[in-house]
Amino acid sequence: MYSLVKVKDKVRVPPKQFTSKLENSVLGMVQQEYEGLVDEDIGLVVAVTSVGNVGEGIVVPGDGSAYYDTEIEMLVYKPLMHEVVEGNITEITEFGAFVRISPIEGLIHVSQIMDDFINYDAKTPAFVGKKTRKKLIVDDSVLARIVTISLKGNIQNSKIGLTMRQPFLGKDDWIKVDEKTIGTGIVKERKVKSEKRQKSDREEKKEQAQKGG
Repeated sequence: MYSLVKVKDKVRVPPKQFTSKLENSVLGMVQQEYEGLVDEDIGLVVAVTSVGNVGEGIVVPGDGSAYYDTEIEMLVYKPLMHEVVEGNITEITEFGAFVRISPIEGLIHVSQIMDDFINYDAKTPAFVGKKTRKKLIVDDSVLARIVTISLKGNIQNSKIGLTMRQPFLGKDDWIKVDEKTIGTGIVKERKVKSEKRQKSDREEKKEQAQKGG
């Protein structure tokens, strides 16, 4: 989920930036420091959009730079548990598929790709469902649900776990397969319930007949 957040921080501006407009210098320093960082509470900083309320500069003895109290507005992306996200498959390996979701990649483990026995085709590469014939390859657009989140300092150390083993997740052309499978399941369930009800009615009538005899 994307959102705009505001934080207050003290920004260090080196002497070589003193000739530029203060707001531009502060914005440039903040962009270098914040963009790409990952915070467990606010998420991944995609971009610093603006700075405001820049206070008076403070000089620390022995340091030629100036420090400014500043209000920073940032565009952040924070993945949420059970959130359904859209992305593109970037890589397929024997243990799963990587998918680009917004500014970060997530992993769909091979056990979470589809509700079917699947074969791994290393040559393509691809995953193919044994019964459903669903196929997943690089560049496919998919819907997936977030099931694990680990945000640690930067994108490289952060991990997102995803699943597509739920109805109507995965590729668009999997929907018809899911509708057919689910529909069949509903028909079978109704048939079993009907047979149980009919059997119960027969047993009840038989019991009543025995009592009447």
